[in-house]
Amino acid sequence: MIIDGKKIAESFRAKIAAEVEELNKIYERPPLLAVLMVGHDSASEVYVQRKREACAEVGIETRQYSFPLSIKQVDLLHVIDLLNQDESVDGILVQLPLPCHINVNNVLECIVPQKDVDGLHPYNLGRLAQRHPSFRPCTPQGVMALLESIDYHCQGVHAVVVGCSNIVGQPMALELLSAGATVTVCHSHTRKIQSYIEMADLIVSAVGKPGLIKGAWIKKGAVVIDVGITRLPSGKLVGDVEFLPAAKRAGWITPVPGGVGPMTVAMLLENVLLAAKCRSVCS
Repeated sequence: MIIDGKKIAESFRAKIAAEVEELNKIYERPPLLAVLMVGHDSASEVYVQRKREACAEVGIETRQYSFPLSIKQVDLLHVIDLLNQDESVDGILVQLPLPCHINVNNVLECIVPQKDVDGLHPYNLGRLAQRHPSFRPCTPQGVMALLESIDYHCQGVHAVVVGCSNIVGQPMALELLSAGATVTVCHSHTRKIQSYIEMADLIVSAVGKPGLIKGAWIKKGAVVIDVGITRLPSGKLVGDVEFLPAAKRAGWITPVPGGVGPMTVAMLLENVLLAAKCRSVCS
């Protein structure tokens, strides 16, 4: 069975749009997301444009700040500090990756946790680790929403997360642990990764390496969530998993594209709405 992330994301967007409309009636202004982008990376520009279009679709206002590749870290941090203090701004998103002369951790930590709609501030990741989440990282949150959509219960299952980045792999493992799964995290130093995949009831791969997970490794009936996405020289987008062979063995599987990607954007919208609600309560 194919998990249609695009269709599921559309249902989330409809719900978010209705809530934004209600919030506007009460506070007479829409939620506002500030988007910061450094340089002119073509992929980043496409992602930012899609996020802004998604925001517009549900009634969230966006304000974009574009900076040259040469911007100094201190100047970028100064802009973030001003946005932290700006009461009209509900959420702050810094589009990654950043140039190598800028420390990503310093930038993410500069955003106040209450406006960290990417869910990557140490405070928000710490709350996730303590099983008391506030703003959750968007992609792992989207994966959990996909599992919920197929009525999949994680209690007692063996979940294998492939990849250990701070953005997806590690928070994904925390999400699954909180849901009651037994979690194995595989990474670049893992030996005999095939043996772990073959035992997994649930696989979440987030590496960005085409064909890393062979279809023949998938246990019959396993759920396969493919977060990885790579554009081949031909222009085709593919995931980490050999899709067709894996689909013959899996119980459920996400396609690439059209699986996790739309859910990541939907969860960003949900986090901006949450930030706006928190702002409204505090005010």
